[in-house]
Amino acid sequence: MTTETLDKTDLQILNTLQGNARLTMKELAAAVNLSTTPVFERFKRLERSGYIKKYVAVLDAQKLNQGFVVFCNVKLRRINRDIATDFVEHVRDIPQVVECYNVSGNYDFLLKVRARDMKQYQEFLLNVLGAIESVGHIESTFVMKEEKMEYGINL
Repeated sequence: MTTETLDKTDLQILNTLQGNARLTMKELAAAVNLSTTPVFERFKRLERSGYIKKYVAVLDAQKLNQGFVVFCNVKLRRINRDIATDFVEHVRDIPQVVECYNVSGNYDFLLKVRARDMKQYQEFLLNVLGAIESVGHIESTFVMKEEKMEYGINL
């Protein structure tokens, strides 16, 4: 299934679920103006086809003492498929790294890191990220305030 095969109702279902994935089938059906059975069938098809990847609870990072956000630009010492794959495997096992992107430009990767504070980030930088042998250069950008954070996709 490709996005071309999604009709207006499929997109409504996906958009509604982005706002609240805990809706019952009855509530979801009411939101898209259909009865429960066809909405359930569409919902299951969207799950099976991979349009819905997973369900998560969005937590308040400040209340959980993880509100210090840093974007790390990482340049590897040298780059090839094996080195990049090894780096990504390391990063996937690091809980402080919440997002990782392979990027073009002056750096090879952009990481979004969450920490308690500057001291915890420094320890992370020295003992975790800096310990990865392939890392050549790191540039950190500290977030002063999150102005917009969206989790959905504009449909």
